[in-house]
Amino acid sequence: MFRLAVLTVSTSGSQGQREDTSGQAIKEVLAPPDYEVARYEIVTDDKDTIADRIASWADAPDVDLIITTGGTGLGPRDVTPEACLSVIDKEVPGLAETMRAKTLQFTPMAMLSRSVAGIRGNTLIITLPGSPKGVRECLEVVTPVLAHALELLRSETVSEHPR
Repeated sequence: MFRLAVLTVSTSGSQGQREDTSGQAIKEVLAPPDYEVARYEIVTDDKDTIADRIASWADAPDVDLIITTGGTGLGPRDVTPEACLSVIDKEVPGLAETMRAKTLQFTPMAMLSRSVAGIRGNTLIITLPGSPKGVRECLEVVTPVLAHALELLRSETVSEHPR
């Protein structure tokens, strides 16, 4: 079982003015028995706050995967990619590139996504859009490779690469 942390980036959500439907979508898609939610929080659209939460969760021993939702668009307060990039050790561009390419089949708005993915320590971090539909579509793209990626980060012996 992999330990999941869900970070919703929404100023209105953090103030209780908006229901967190995209964070809930993450929890529904990445559910037991493969995933358990170890951490969950809604934070404001503030780069330092987002970066601090990602870094502290990634450095914790009870988190394998951090999925963020929100703040990946073009708006002036959309700073999640910058926050993520400021704290990761390595970028994993194939995840974000493939999410954009595949979701472009559903909406031309996928071209505007600034989602990123990377690694800090042994934790994989993926930033997703702020809509439940976008979350589900993006997770559908990356879910087939997540277990393998997380096993590699745990330094478990992987006998062969899945096809």
